[in-house]
Amino acid sequence: MAIEKTGVDEAFAQIRRGVDEILKEDELRARLALGKPLRIKAGFDPTAPDLHLGHTVLLNKMRQFQDLGHTVIFLIGDFTGMIGDPSGKNVTRKPLTRREVLANAETYAAQVYKVLDRARTELRFNSEWFGEMDAAGMIRLAASHTVARMLERDDFAKRYAAQQPIAIHEFLYPLVQGYDSVALQCDVELGGTDQKFNLLMGRALQEQHGQLPQIVLTMPLLEGIDGVNKMSKSLGNYIGINEPAIDIVTKTMKIDDTLMWRWFELLSFEKSLDDIARMKRETESEQANPRDFKLQLARELAARFQGEAEAERALAAWHAVVRGEGDTTLLPVTEIAVPPNGLKLPALLTATGLTASNSEAHRKIRERAVRIDAQVIEDAQRDFAPGFEGVLQVGKRNFARVRLRER
Repeated sequence: MAIEKTGVDEAFAQIRRGVDEILKEDELRARLALGKPLRIKAGFDPTAPDLHLGHTVLLNKMRQFQDLGHTVIFLIGDFTGMIGDPSGKNVTRKPLTRREVLANAETYAAQVYKVLDRARTELRFNSEWFGEMDAAGMIRLAASHTVARMLERDDFAKRYAAQQPIAIHEFLYPLVQGYDSVALQCDVELGGTDQKFNLLMGRALQEQHGQLPQIVLTMPLLEGIDGVNKMSKSLGNYIGINEPAIDIVTKTMKIDDTLMWRWFELLSFEKSLDDIARMKRETESEQANPRDFKLQLARELAARFQGEAEAERALAAWHAVVRGEGDTTLLPVTEIAVPPNGLKLPALLTATGLTASNSEAHRKIRERAVRIDAQVIEDAQRDFAPGFEGVLQVGKRNFARVRLRER
């Protein structure tokens, strides 16, 4: 099998890439040395319909395990999603309805195979076992842990100290997630660094049930395109894996040069750690332009999620706008409904999302940072009526091809 050909040390080095913490490393090495396929689990609560690059940090690691010959379990928390994960929250999270959970779960299942090998993936739902568990079983599960132990969890402790409410069902969440590992007899569970308490709960419950405790791998939380906050749809700093290739490319090109190296380590399959170190040296010594490396990353991500042909079209469109090299008609058209008398330029820029407000649009116009079809526009009073079509650009990297229609 693959792991025997690879060797334990090489396999461990691949697994270690980008990982924040392994608990425990000696246990993982010992199980890899057995040469048997391990059962690798990561759970995803379907709290939103779309996956983004932040989710793929875990998916990429799962794919690495698959390529080493192991079995991965993509667990959709259709039961836990109705509880709501309290990790990192300072308020009780509103539970989703069963209908919302199932609708989101369906879209998750369709997206994960853009990263995972379908033939080597177990797609499971934790309602399989919790749907069968009666009230007595849930009480027995709740009896396996103490309130004092739960309050050791950082976010619970902070909320308790601040006299903020903690609902009883939130205490159940770590127990339920931990029991998933018992039900699936996992060898390894992956999760973000904010999930460490829950992941360790799985180890504890497995030991209580006479199973070998799972190894825990915590992965870093990927910063979004703002370079500051965890990638999140609610913050608008995300790249969805179902987005058009041009959006994946343009958003990737907006990230800070320093953040690019972290994205390479956590998201790239094509670049080894040695490749990344070399590119970084070449950038620091000014032998290479970091933009060129960022374009390689953007192309890889666009190709992975939207295919090679769409990735090439997206790169050509980016070059057409940013570098004036090519045909801007390759850009997808965004239709915007406007009043019969049209919109003035600041309002149009805001309507397209190129500026956050009309005041920012006015400032960008004064700075000569606004272009239409590559021409600098300084007239903030210019009207754009239904029927207009063109490429709007603010700065070097923010642009959109728009067509206006009457509202």
